Formats: sequence, C-alpha cells, structure tokens
Amino acid sequence: MMNDAVIKITNLRLRTYIGFNPEEQEKKQDVVINVEIHYPGHKASQEDNVDDALNYKVITKAIIDYVENGRFLLLEKLVAGVLDIARDHHWVRYAQVTIDKPHALRFADSVSLSLSYTANES
Repeated sequence: MMNDAVIKITNLRLRTYIGFNPEEQEKKQDVVINVEIHYPGHKASQEDNVDDALNYKVITKAIIDYVENGRFLLLEKLVAGVLDIARDHHWVRYAQVTIDKPHALRFADSVSLSLSYTANES
C-alpha cells in the first residue's frame, strides 16, 4: 500500500496586518508561511489524471487572498485561518501550517506558530 502524497508549500512570503500594537495595525508586515498537506495520492500517481490530485495552485491562491486581504490581531487566528484553507478538501488526512513573523522580537530572527489538523478515521 502506498503512503499518502504530501504537498509542501515552502516559504510563501506575504504581507498582512498582524498584531495588536498601534504601529502593527497601521502598516503591513511580512509573514512567511509553510504548509504541509497529506492526502491519498495513489490514484493520481498511477492514472496521471489531474482530477485525482489536489490542486496546490488553487490552495495557494486562496491562502494569498485570505492573508493579504485580512487583518489579524493574533498569530493564532491567522494560522487557524490558513489551516482551514489547507484542510478544506475532504481528501485531506493531515495538514500543518507554520507561520513566521520575522523581526517580531528584538533579538530573534522571527516568532512562529504552528497548528495541525488530523482527519478522523471513520
């Protein structure tokens, strides 16, 4: 039996309003998004039919729209929203999203937050 196919969207660099401090609410900041999505890809790998695969371009466009057109007080809310997009298709068995907020702390490269989703095996 073949394991799940794994889509990885790596270092998607976007800008959004993130934070609750006044300066954070007035100016967009950089965020770096990493997404991992697991789904059963055995049929797509054997049949070579696009209808048997998740369309990572559609997923990425939805993430870009959500992030760039949103305003978020908390990193948790931003990550949860992106995770909802990543796990939206019924084939998704597992998804994980990590978002980095570069330069959020004075002496650190970035602060990041991760959330994951695992489908119920029924």
